[in-house]
Amino acid sequence: MSLNSLFLPRFKRMYRFISLILISFALITAPASSVFADNANPDLAIIDNLSSAFQRVSKRIAPSVVAISAVKRAKKIKRDANRRQGGRSPLDEFFGGGRSPFDELFGNRRAPRGNSPEGGGIGSGVIVSKDGYILTNNHVIEGADELKVTMQDDKTYEAKLIGGDPQSDLAVIKIEAKGLKAARLGDSDKLKVGQWVVAAGSPFNLQQSITAGIISATGRSNVGIADYEDFIQTDAAINPGNSGGPLVALTGEVVGINTAIFSKSGGYMGVGFAIPVSMAKNIMDSLIEDGKVERGFLGVIIQKLNKDLAESFGFSETDGALVSEVNEGSPAERAGILTEDIITRFDGVRIKNPSHLRNRVGQTDPNLQVNMEVFRKGKKKTLTVKVGKLEADEAEQAVEESQEIVNELGVDVSDITPEIKYKLDLKSEDGIVITAVEPGSIAQYNGLLRGDVITRLNGQVISTSKDFYSKISKANFKKGVRIAIQRKGGRLFLFIKE
Repeated sequence: MSLNSLFLPRFKRMYRFISLILISFALITAPASSVFADNANPDLAIIDNLSSAFQRVSKRIAPSVVAISAVKRAKKIKRDANRRQGGRSPLDEFFGGGRSPFDELFGNRRAPRGNSPEGGGIGSGVIVSKDGYILTNNHVIEGADELKVTMQDDKTYEAKLIGGDPQSDLAVIKIEAKGLKAARLGDSDKLKVGQWVVAAGSPFNLQQSITAGIISATGRSNVGIADYEDFIQTDAAINPGNSGGPLVALTGEVVGINTAIFSKSGGYMGVGFAIPVSMAKNIMDSLIEDGKVERGFLGVIIQKLNKDLAESFGFSETDGALVSEVNEGSPAERAGILTEDIITRFDGVRIKNPSHLRNRVGQTDPNLQVNMEVFRKGKKKTLTVKVGKLEADEAEQAVEESQEIVNELGVDVSDITPEIKYKLDLKSEDGIVITAVEPGSIAQYNGLLRGDVITRLNGQVISTSKDFYSKISKANFKKGVRIAIQRKGGRLFLFIKE
């Protein structure tokens, strides 16, 4: 064996070992700034910039965030029949337990039978004016006998209720103070999925806390929290006590009011909801000016479009709201809106879906004349509607979304007799009624129900069962068939396709 083959490998190992010692010594003795200021490491700069952005937004929003204590004095309470019987509300069903998201956020527990002890809960709010107006959730202050507001500097004020709006779950309270730091309200319509946001408030009574996350979705509706829903969904942790606090963009502007969490355990599960500030602004202004909110009323029943249903009307998109019924004597009827119209624009705004239209109409001042664009029999048409005022007894007749269901057939039908009309509380004897749904059939699988009244097939009126069987025998289910039905007093369009 030669000397080179014996000593060269050992020399190389020793050289690497000495090099590592020298490099380690240089890193240990070098100033930290010289190590991490290397321009060749851009990831560190990105992390540092993001960290600085969170620090800036936290510092900017902190003086505008308050803790709200709602005091409820002892009183005799009356439990509703549903609770006495151990039933659960739709909210309980949605959130998977015996407590609603409001209970979790507000920190309240349902009172036992008899006298309720003096108590209350902690929520959050955001200062929106220098002279003491504060925006929060209605469920934070609802039923409170006394409201106390704690500022960033621990000063405490008594607050008075200016107005609350249960339908949107927003409220405005006021403290007697001057020169306060009002938050800047941004434009929630410009939010993008994936955008960083910060949720601020007093979770678990820990004042001036923030959590960070992203916008998970926008335009969430049918959540079951409020009547008018257009929620921002975020994974920024919204915990009990955060309710009513601001959701803030990294620019420092408020983009939402934190409202609820989706939780099956009562704890945070990564899904929170905030009311967009674009909606909150209008409601806040109305509450400050009038102490209440007056909503616009159109008077139509609408439903969501899917691809097949839209194509059956010759409509190439799925945006918009399909009119399945027009209320008699309503502003919509006076404006000339018809069943089967697809509302595509309202007051110049492109309509995304029924919930979007519902919110736009609700935010429109009553008696205002507004242009609407509808798609009717292959053509666009502009109508002018004088928006009505939504009265308390008309709330369930307001613009609302019908359930979207797509079904196949497999049914027996009968003509509508006076007896059937009476039992089903029908307005007329038009159409035919489904008397049976074949077990195991496609109709049963997809949800067609006994008692549904079929009034049209592909736009053609169905007057008798004979007429129905004649037309249905000629239907092309591979291409698809559009059926209009009445169910529990409302109308639906169904598109049936193999």
